[in-house]
Amino acid sequence: MSTSGKTIAVLGTLDTKGHEHAFVAAAIRAQGHATLLIDIGGLGAPQVEPDVTRETVAAATGTDLAALVAKQDRGAMIAALAQAAPEFLAQLAAQGKIHGVISLGGTGGTALGTAAMRALPVGFPKVMVSTAASGNVAAYVGVKDIVMIPSIVDVAGLNRISRTIFTEAAGAIAGMVTAVSSTTADTSVAKPLIVASMFGNTTKAVEHARKVLEAAGYEVLVFHATGTGGRTMESLIETGLVAGVLDLTTTEWADELVGGVFNAGPTRLEAAARRGVPAIIAPGCLDMVNFGAPETVPAKFAGRKFYPHNPQVTLMRTTPAECAELGRILAEKANLSTGPVTVLLPLRAISVISEPGGAFHDPAADAALFGAIKHHLRRDIPVVELDSTVNDPAFAAACARELLAAMGKTVSTPRAP
Repeated sequence: MSTSGKTIAVLGTLDTKGHEHAFVAAAIRAQGHATLLIDIGGLGAPQVEPDVTRETVAAATGTDLAALVAKQDRGAMIAALAQAAPEFLAQLAAQGKIHGVISLGGTGGTALGTAAMRALPVGFPKVMVSTAASGNVAAYVGVKDIVMIPSIVDVAGLNRISRTIFTEAAGAIAGMVTAVSSTTADTSVAKPLIVASMFGNTTKAVEHARKVLEAAGYEVLVFHATGTGGRTMESLIETGLVAGVLDLTTTEWADELVGGVFNAGPTRLEAAARRGVPAIIAPGCLDMVNFGAPETVPAKFAGRKFYPHNPQVTLMRTTPAECAELGRILAEKANLSTGPVTVLLPLRAISVISEPGGAFHDPAADAALFGAIKHHLRRDIPVVELDSTVNDPAFAAACARELLAAMGKTVSTPRAP
């Protein structure tokens, strides 16, 4: 079979799972790709001969692995390799020496393998075959596009099940590398990027604004504000690839403050501010805190106002006191901005269900939110107040116009119907 000239890293603990990784490497080569077998085991001698030794990996961070081996400190060895493997793999990828990575493991091997994978950019093929893949993999995946494949049986030997899974996984990473090779665009002619935050309750606003921005020559990437979406968006902004931010759905801060399940962490809203990326901020969906099914809502919230979004998601209305605190937080995050930022306030509703007559309509809570934002916001940051709901086309168009102006562009937008 002809080779594509691409190399796939096969990364793993070869002291305990060397034969399994060697099997996967052979299956990848059968697909026409080259492999680089990298050892990150921290116990005994590798079961198979690696192309890259663990000592070479450890040297990426200046670690003398031999000294740790002499001390028989297994914990220190694993910790050292967990720090070195991401650095080493990122160097290989940046130098164009590898074009994809695959690893196999239990919980320990999964932690090591995915730590290395998270150091690689979005779009770089990554596959992890893991005994932990059927559970909550958030800690392993983070905000990167790691494909987790359940190993079904333990990664402990080759048998009729493991051979099938490993062969399929080898085919998956080979196919991913081939697909990336054949579809990679010329970034020199790519449109500048805008990122946007969206929820079901702000979909109409973001979709309308997106059309305006795309007509002006931008590519718009939309992120679902479910915690992971917000973290992923912030991570992409930090790469320096983003020209503008349309942050209309800052709801993740309600979950961070009150204790919902869609929190994005305490640094949400900071990436654009610190990098000086032009941004538009709106308080979209700060009227709601997200929980799972009704029975998962903590007992301390008994008596609060709830709305069943679907059988798996229960929304809780934020109170005036919570909204005042959210307004302060939003303003203080905006105050970190080193580039142009504008705050837009839809005075009639911040979500579909907080519109007049809606389940979460609460003028007092909205007033507390808007008042706190204006009170705490830096005096030089513009605030645009519109007598509209967040989903009105007029509001969406205003947000798009403000962002285009901040990025140094102007565009005529259609009048709202």
